[in-house]
Amino acid sequence: MRYLPHTKEDIESMLKVTGNSSLDDLFDCIPDDLRTKEKIDIPESLSEWELNTHMEALASANIACKNYKCFIGAGSYDHYIPAIVPYLISRSEFMTAYTPYQPEISQGTLQGIYEFQTMVTRLLGMDIATASHYDCGTALAESALIALKKNKKTKKIAVSSLVHPSHRQIVHTYLAPAGYEMVEIPYTKEGLTDIDAIEAMGDLAGIAVQSPNFFGNIEDLSAFKAIADAKKGLFIVSFTEAMAYGLLKSPGSFGADLVAGEGQSLGIPKSFGGPGLGLLAGTKKQMRNLPGRFVGKTKDANGKDGFVLTLATREQHIRREKASSNICSNNGLNAMTAGIYLATVGKIGIREIAQQNHDKAQYMKNSLLKSGFEPGFNTPFFNEFVLKVPKGFEQKRSAMIQDSCIFAGLNLEPFYPELKQHYLFCATETISKNDIDQLAKEVQ
Repeated sequence: MRYLPHTKEDIESMLKVTGNSSLDDLFDCIPDDLRTKEKIDIPESLSEWELNTHMEALASANIACKNYKCFIGAGSYDHYIPAIVPYLISRSEFMTAYTPYQPEISQGTLQGIYEFQTMVTRLLGMDIATASHYDCGTALAESALIALKKNKKTKKIAVSSLVHPSHRQIVHTYLAPAGYEMVEIPYTKEGLTDIDAIEAMGDLAGIAVQSPNFFGNIEDLSAFKAIADAKKGLFIVSFTEAMAYGLLKSPGSFGADLVAGEGQSLGIPKSFGGPGLGLLAGTKKQMRNLPGRFVGKTKDANGKDGFVLTLATREQHIRREKASSNICSNNGLNAMTAGIYLATVGKIGIREIAQQNHDKAQYMKNSLLKSGFEPGFNTPFFNEFVLKVPKGFEQKRSAMIQDSCIFAGLNLEPFYPELKQHYLFCATETISKNDIDQLAKEVQ
């Protein structure tokens, strides 16, 4: 196979048009001291089986969660995935990450996304949902932009300091170049967003709160809705654990204007941190402000039901200056995966899985408290919680990784310097009672 499709004659013809005598002349603009003079050190080629062996050796240096017991969540969660999900998603009718712009040949994909949107709105209690985004962080940033563009009187938005640290950074990255300001709302000793601190922040285009928050605690969303309305700003709810809303009341039931979250828990493996699935939903009032795409149901020329892209406020479809977002895109394959997962487990299944998550996390917290840990906060949580660890825990934790294949919690000090010796723990339905008992025994 030829990897350079141009013949010698082709190259000479192009050089003649550009006025160059050789290919090297094309690089005269690069200073001589910046050019590579030595031969590039590329290893010799390998046979197929030699390459497979080499790749397996490299991969063995990574630690895969399937071989370890991981008691860490923090935005990426391990859940059982029914076998039907990867089977269906691997079929040629669905296995594409591309947007189905041609409805006449994409009815299966379009219907799948339509069903995905429907199930997301029911899970979150909202009117409409887009056809997905990159991840929670970008969906949240888009929500912040919507609030700021809608409210021309202020360029400031308040974001809880208990929103995932990476997502807060993404929001800041989006807003700063546009001249907008993101102010962080501090948290209380109960591990909840300090609603009283918002009063002194003046006019706000919106208020963004995560629930369950980064500490795993459940926020009082109704209180934030009231203050957002009082300041005439949009109320934005964020989340990283979609499974929580199988048990908790939906953000829509508290009057959220926009909901931006992570859908990785819905049938998508952790995969060393990505890709994720950005969920973005809103009220009908926000329909034309939401970026991305909406799939809708219509009738064809023969009166039969059909599915099409009914609205796409992106720069590819409308004038750039009129677009809601110029960089948003969707994770089509992951959205389809989440749709198949939700349809497979159903309403009752989501509730049962969510209940297991909470119950196992509660059992683990009680077990660790008996092993000498102290509660970080005495606040209701879903499947994550904070504990203050005893002295010597760091050494035990390192030893458990090597000796027992256990990851025991996430150190919060790098994210919240004031929380020294505080760790975030998580339990999902994939963790057994024996796993929790072993953890509690080894940390004593």
